[in-house]
Amino acid sequence: MTIAAYVFLVLALGTAAAPPEYSALWGKNGEKWTPQSRLPDFSYAGYHCGEKPLPTLPAGVNVKNFGAKGDGVSDDSQAFLDALAAVKVGAIEIPPGRYKITRILEISRSGIVLRGAGPDKTTLFCPTPLNEIKPNWGATTSGQRTSNYSWSGGFIWFRGDLRAKPLATVTADARRGDTALAVSDSARFQPGQRIQIFQSDTAENSLAAYLYSGDAGDTAKLRGSTRTALACRVTQVASNQVHFDRPLRCDMKLQWQPQIRSFDPTVTESGLENLCFEFPNTPYQGHFKELGYNAAAMQGCADCWIRNIRIVNSDSGLFLNGYFCTAQGVTIESARQVDRSGSTGHHGVSFYGHDNLLTDFDYRTQFIHDISVDGGASGNVSANGKGVDLCFDHHKRTCYENLFVNLDAGAGTHLWRHGGGDALGKPCAARGTFWNIRAARPQNYPPAEFGPPSMNLIGVRTSGPSVIVPDGKWFEAIAPEAVSPQDIHQAQLARRLAR
Repeated sequence: MTIAAYVFLVLALGTAAAPPEYSALWGKNGEKWTPQSRLPDFSYAGYHCGEKPLPTLPAGVNVKNFGAKGDGVSDDSQAFLDALAAVKVGAIEIPPGRYKITRILEISRSGIVLRGAGPDKTTLFCPTPLNEIKPNWGATTSGQRTSNYSWSGGFIWFRGDLRAKPLATVTADARRGDTALAVSDSARFQPGQRIQIFQSDTAENSLAAYLYSGDAGDTAKLRGSTRTALACRVTQVASNQVHFDRPLRCDMKLQWQPQIRSFDPTVTESGLENLCFEFPNTPYQGHFKELGYNAAAMQGCADCWIRNIRIVNSDSGLFLNGYFCTAQGVTIESARQVDRSGSTGHHGVSFYGHDNLLTDFDYRTQFIHDISVDGGASGNVSANGKGVDLCFDHHKRTCYENLFVNLDAGAGTHLWRHGGGDALGKPCAARGTFWNIRAARPQNYPPAEFGPPSMNLIGVRTSGPSVIVPDGKWFEAIAPEAVSPQDIHQAQLARRLAR
């Protein structure tokens, strides 16, 4: 054995023998965690709260039976629309081919799946932006005219209604971590029922101030618009008290008019899988000049999925505005000429909802906002992915308790880059958590303007020391390769299911 080989072996064995390091917020098997911990419970993210695998529907009808050609020249939009109108439930198969789409394909029913033969075989080519198909002009918070497709919509658009109607008011304050509420009338509840626990802010933005742990920054333009929502399942009904299956994500106070609402989404169990979206290879024009080369969007949906897709040359990739939806196996790439920031598009994947999951993804290009949480999004998890130079965009407006875990951020030049208008609070609110984050460049705790000290950083590659203040900054400088568990979302899920 050569000296070089011996040294390599010693180093390799030393690395392999390095003991795992456990966070003081979790311990080895969750023994240090409680529902009141500053480490949130992320185990409910994704399809059916992670309790069921993504389904595979039986073979369905072929879109070519409705006249689709798949030759890359013929406009196949009407064939897809006819298939979506005819199939009441089940899969619509899209065989190998290149399908030209110039209309929005809206899915507004449960149990509908668009399924290609694979992202290397089935391509939806969308040569015309959404704003030319269905104009939707709007403005930024500063008044700049732009298309609303700059931050919403997709060529495949799942559109539902949560049917959230008031069932009872909450009659007593409750604390974060509680699993029961006193209500005005318990007669409308029964075990197994899904509900939504909701509250709204005061004109003074007191709820927003609380969600930022008292360090909100300028919130003048929120104007009492902050809302919180938690979807859960009733476990027990007692005299004027409702028990549910998960801990409250925040305090409930009567000044925020808490109530329990129905949760009966009109679109569930629908999905999109095994195909590629391709848009024209035109230079990216820059921020707020996007006209809607967007792949897919979910709005008002629950327990839906997007699986095994590839997105090429998009303005934005996915917009997930729902509950318990999963996007798995997403690859995003682009050959477009970049703008001045080095980006080829606006939003990669954006969360506007709650308890959604993005996992097993690969960004082969850079967006202005690679992964975004916006509009009070909470409980969302971005896991097990990589990118050339990811940023974890928090778009202000009280995005709290979201998780970024087991990620290779690539170059690591702008991890904390963010967007959002002026006076809408700091980008990240309470207990945003970053766990096992790797990057070529060592990272520090985010700057004060990014969020309050209640954020959690565990296992982020850094050259700095740990800073652990129980009611302040929490920065455990554990090497990413040593932190255990590597994926806290999966560890929390496994522990909950085992119990």
